[in-house]
Amino acid sequence: MITQMLFSRHEKKVLWAVALILLAAALVPLANLLIPEGNFFHVPGHLVPLLGKYLCYALLALALDLVWGYCGILSLGHGAFFALGGYAMGMYLMRQIGDRGVYANPLLPDFMVFLNWNELPWYWYGFNHFAFAALMVLLVPGLLAFVFGWFAFRSRVTGVYLSIITQAMTYALLLAFFRNEMGFGGNNGLTDFKDILGFNVQAGGTRATLFAATAIALALALILSSAIVRSKYGKVLVGVRDAESRTRFLGYRVENMKLFIFTVSAMMAGIAGALYVPQVGIINPGEFAPANSIEVVIWTAVGGRGTLIGPIIGAVLVNFGKSIFTAAFPEFWLFALGALFVATTLFLPKGVVGTVQQFLASRKEQRRADAVERAYQDKAAAEAESRLASLEPQAAE
Repeated sequence: MITQMLFSRHEKKVLWAVALILLAAALVPLANLLIPEGNFFHVPGHLVPLLGKYLCYALLALALDLVWGYCGILSLGHGAFFALGGYAMGMYLMRQIGDRGVYANPLLPDFMVFLNWNELPWYWYGFNHFAFAALMVLLVPGLLAFVFGWFAFRSRVTGVYLSIITQAMTYALLLAFFRNEMGFGGNNGLTDFKDILGFNVQAGGTRATLFAATAIALALALILSSAIVRSKYGKVLVGVRDAESRTRFLGYRVENMKLFIFTVSAMMAGIAGALYVPQVGIINPGEFAPANSIEVVIWTAVGGRGTLIGPIIGAVLVNFGKSIFTAAFPEFWLFALGALFVATTLFLPKGVVGTVQQFLASRKEQRRADAVERAYQDKAAAEAESRLASLEPQAAE
């Protein structure tokens, strides 16, 4: 009964994707910790956080797909929500350093001691507790998205104008976090983390656990996203995307629907940022750069927006290619990324997954048409044989 309920509420392809992600959550840590080095199936220690970073990006792309693929909101500011979640986790990790920093101050992070701060700012209080930091990971991006969306959507700002102001929001945060007096480390950001929940953040077991946690978070986000888009609310969201004015005239509060999905998407992006920071080891204002948000759009477009699975695949593929390309030709990566986006727009407008789905759907429709044609021909042949059989006795007489 439980299996039937799951298959009724989620597409089979989503459940298969969730199963594969959870399988990776188990196999990658086991291959890293239990299989000895030199074995073909051993996953090197440096590869675990790299794969975890890819999954964080996949979660961010999935968050963008909710608002862009299903609601038509092209946000160029999701990098800001990602960075805010990362800073919330980074503040917790900085508070765990204590007197093990360079200046051995049990209360103030090293950058505050260097800048001659005398006391901890009020907005750093509580970040010595993981539960409080986890709450801020959700609350800060979600609150910013709610306030931003409240004014933007009720003002009926849409299209390219909405995209521009989301990018302006991201750039404003970039400039703010660069300032030393903000209390977030300025240009250098937050780094030199030691522990997370009492475990050494550099230890192999901790990195494997963080990878597994990221994969589980991605799987849960995919299930949540599938439940949203397959619900009645999700059907109305698609209506907002395709014909916003008509949906509004039918009596739906379009601004409330946009506000809800925008806030949920921002919170998902914040979770992605929080999982990203302990695996990468640093968070700085560069994460607010508008180019990062544009890159998320490219991941989603390459994979296929409006498919849920496509953005996950696109994020992993593009960032895997980035790791290889920047190692061989670092100065040409941005040109390659731009060319990829142009090629996707021209030749794969529905992305990789969308194009595959379209091809399979056309094959299925063709097989159905062929079956109908064969049935019609068989019926016609049977009728012709029946008429011939009825004429043979008359000819014999």
